[in-house]
Amino acid sequence: MSRQTIHTDLAPAAVGTYSQAVKVGNTVYISGQLGLDPKTMELKDGFDAQAKQAFANLKAICEAAGGSLNDVVKFNVSLTDLNDFAALNTVFEANLTAPYPARAAVQVAAIPKGGVVEIEAIMFVE
Repeated sequence: MSRQTIHTDLAPAAVGTYSQAVKVGNTVYISGQLGLDPKTMELKDGFDAQAKQAFANLKAICEAAGGSLNDVVKFNVSLTDLNDFAALNTVFEANLTAPYPARAAVQVAAIPKGGVVEIEAIMFVE
């Protein structure tokens, strides 16, 4: 089975020893995306702006891998404050259509770069 590294300039460059995504067969594993602007590599301000930017980054990576957000089968979300859960749902609803993929959301002590949300995804493309 082949392994392909996915990269797009429309999403932030990796800030560590990882790839934006790796495609193995028909499955694409997308690394956690912060609310980083891919041009400035600066975090957006506040939860809503960071969550929207994280989705924009995910969308760009999905497209670079030959799919779309609608092809995502699982999201894992890390939040620094579970009180942002309702706002998270609003951002998900704005970016996805039913039937929705599987999802986990957990509160964590910290996120890289001082972010307040990080979203990773698993996508299946044919």
